[in-house]
Amino acid sequence: MLEWIAAVLPPLVAAILLWSGSSKLFTRRGKLRAQSTALTKLVGENRASLAYRSVGAGEAILALLLLVPQARPATSVAVVCVGIGFLAFLTYSRVTVPEASCGCMSAKSVPISWRTFTRAAWILVSGLIMFAASDSWFAAIAAQPLLASGALLALAVSFVMLSAEFDGAWLIPLRRLRVKFTHPLAGDTTPIPLEHSTEQIYHSEAYKTVNGLLRTSVRETWEEEDEWRLVVFGALIDDRPASAVFAVPLHRHAPDEVIVAMVDDETGETVMRIAPHEAPPNADEPETVPSG
Repeated sequence: MLEWIAAVLPPLVAAILLWSGSSKLFTRRGKLRAQSTALTKLVGENRASLAYRSVGAGEAILALLLLVPQARPATSVAVVCVGIGFLAFLTYSRVTVPEASCGCMSAKSVPISWRTFTRAAWILVSGLIMFAASDSWFAAIAAQPLLASGALLALAVSFVMLSAEFDGAWLIPLRRLRVKFTHPLAGDTTPIPLEHSTEQIYHSEAYKTVNGLLRTSVRETWEEEDEWRLVVFGALIDDRPASAVFAVPLHRHAPDEVIVAMVDDETGETVMRIAPHEAPPNADEPETVPSG
């Protein structure tokens, strides 16, 4: 099995090196990208751009040679050397210029992290595995095309997951999807933290309208029919103590639906109500509002 994997690896490694090399060779901002890396410290600012593009050219040439079976095992040796070189440069960068960008595979500035080190190790290990190949890559793929497609896809996914340059294509959308379906106000049996209700209040028009009248932080809270949370702040209206009762959606994030009722503590009278939508039950009934 190892021999078969070794045989199908070259086109994937070639695609990776060709992408990486092209991003260095054909970018219009090669000088700026080179200066964001540790190359300026390693070879000097004047030679950094040339060194950067030279590395790209070497990657592209090696990518093309990997597709030539007759070039093996020299190409395997070259891939191992590239992996070692990447690891050495990342170590040098981390030690001498910790804030430097990786400058590896795109115009995006990517800080050096465990992912970049693991990715370089991925290249190194791939080169070592390719020594075990006993057949050409196209013969191995032709013999088992479905299995080869699955294996190459799995290996490509593992490489992409180690590449911060591609996070915008998969990781960030995945995080947004997770937030969408696991939002703390999405509605489940888990108790909703008070902080999420107060956050909605602070971003609501109702709060902005009465903020100048508030005199305390949250004084009391309770829930109405499992749909609304009522949050009480101490307030002062015409030098009279009052309660600001905010009604906040409990199971959804909707600051524009927050309602506030200003209640005179002495008389229990609602003296002001700001309700962009229909008020929830008991939100403006004085008898439900604490007087202390």
